[in-house]
Amino acid sequence: MEIPAINLKAIVLVHWLLTIWGCMVLLPSSYAWGNFSVLAVGVWAIAQRDSIDAVLMFLIGMIATILTDIIHFGVYYPVIQEGTDFTRFSMGMAILSLILKPLSCFFVYQMYRERGGDYNINFDFPTVTRNRDAYQSIDQQDQSSSAKPFNQAEDQKPVRAY
Repeated sequence: MEIPAINLKAIVLVHWLLTIWGCMVLLPSSYAWGNFSVLAVGVWAIAQRDSIDAVLMFLIGMIATILTDIIHFGVYYPVIQEGTDFTRFSMGMAILSLILKPLSCFFVYQMYRERGGDYNINFDFPTVTRNRDAYQSIDQQDQSSSAKPFNQAEDQKPVRAY
């Protein structure tokens, strides 16, 4: 079964519309700033069709806004529990945006892989190995190694400092 291709423009448009409707009543400005700045990165990912970094930043931003949206709703939703229909509509659209974000993250991750991103996440931490095959013993010195200072091979060029 093949995963359907969802356009990045559709994802950004749907979340933009739901964020606008969610910002109409009583959510703090940090909710709007967080979501709209991530959507701006999504516009960057649309404009740069071959950029892996743009899609990755959009994906990381969407994951971060999932967490911040949960915190916003946890703090602000009980305050506006008894609101008007307009308030309930606004909060419902913000919650719908939160519900759709994991699905959107899945599709954005698929786009990240299509653009050439790695399947796994590598943080490039240096590793220490116990392989000592490349070391030479101090006790055993060759005649050839004493003739060549610093053990340089013939095919290597010395490094010049400029």
